[in-house]
Amino acid sequence: MSVRDGQRAKVYDAEQLVRGVFDRADEHGNRTVELYGSQLTLPIERRFASVASVQSYADKVLALNWVRAQWDRASTPVRVRSRAGASAAHYESADAVLAVPLHAGGTAWALRELVVLHELTHHFEPTPGAVAPHGPEFCSRYLELVDGIIGPEAALLLRTTMLGCGVRIG
Repeated sequence: MSVRDGQRAKVYDAEQLVRGVFDRADEHGNRTVELYGSQLTLPIERRFASVASVQSYADKVLALNWVRAQWDRASTPVRVRSRAGASAAHYESADAVLAVPLHAGGTAWALRELVVLHELTHHFEPTPGAVAPHGPEFCSRYLELVDGIIGPEAALLLRTTMLGCGVRIG
C-alpha cells in the first residue's frame, strides 16, 4: 500500500510561487526582494540547455562530499532522460531515473535548478514508499539541499513560501 501524498499540491503551489519570484528577478535584473520586511538578494538559479547538462549537474551534486555524507543514496547514480509530454518532471525510484520534459508552451520550464533539486530530493529518500512523497521529511531534505546548493536566501524564500502555503516541514 502506498502512503497518501496529502501535501503534494501545496508543495507544488509553493514551488510555482518561488519559481515566479526567480523568473521576475531574471526578467527585471533586480535580484533584491522584500520578504516579511527584510531585504533578500536572490542568488542565480542555474538553467540547463539539454538532458546532458542536467545529467552533468546531477552527477556533480551527487559527488559533493557533504551530500554523500548526508544521504546514503547519493552514492547511487541517477540517470536523466527526456520525458514525453510537458506536464511535469518526475523521479522513478525503481531505476533511479530523473525524467524532465524539454519544452512546454515554447519554454523549457523544467530545465532549471529548483526542479532538478526537487527530483534529486526524491532520490535521497532512504525507503521509497515508506513516507509520503512530498511529506514533511521530503520538504526538510529539499530545503537542506536548496540551502547548500543554491544558497540560504533561496532556502529561506522556499521555506517561508512553503509555510505560507500550509506545507508541513519536519
